[in-house]
Amino acid sequence: MQFIYHENSGDERVIIDGLLFTHIFGSRRHNKNNNLFFRNLREQILYEYQVLDISKKSATLELRAYTKKPILPKKTLHIGWCVIDPKSIDSVISTLNEIGVFKVTFIWCDKSQGNYKINKKRLENILIQSSQQCGRSSVMEIDTCLSLESFILNNKSSYLLDFSSKKIEDENIDTIVIGSEGGISFDENTLFANEKIVGFDSDIVLKSKSAIIALASKILL
Repeated sequence: MQFIYHENSGDERVIIDGLLFTHIFGSRRHNKNNNLFFRNLREQILYEYQVLDISKKSATLELRAYTKKPILPKKTLHIGWCVIDPKSIDSVISTLNEIGVFKVTFIWCDKSQGNYKINKKRLENILIQSSQQCGRSSVMEIDTCLSLESFILNNKSSYLLDFSSKKIEDENIDTIVIGSEGGISFDENTLFANEKIVGFDSDIVLKSKSAIIALASKILL
């Protein structure tokens, strides 16, 4: 763990209790004589705290130092992801955060099952855990959109990932759409000009969750 997330990081004193207390002083068996490093993930500041007092269920920490220390992706990538099974989303969302994706907007496309729901709170908790582990001083943004047409209206420079002779690495991409399982419908495909459709240098058909990891890696790493 590169730092600990606490929404009140930056306050002169911070109280640690509940699951966070159990994790730090139970699971990790942190030595109370060693200082702890925190972020609030709203600022690019790393805060150093000293343990003042510790009881069976909580600890009081006092701010000792802080420094501006941004650890951020070097490129900005926004992915419009047509909604798939939330279990599959959960399995890869932290990896997208670690790779450095700036934002994912979940889109209900023609081939998305309408009963799938996006639990933003659960995803945000996964992303916080991911940033604590990888050191990223922010978390990937999460948004939703009711249709692909609406997404494109708000993101006019969007590319589409599909089978194409035009390769991802040959374009300067900052916003791209990836379909659900089975891709997007014919009508949705016509929303994109041919020059805005890009693909991998491969004829292998990837699952949506595999394709999004490969896509993010090619553009950002």
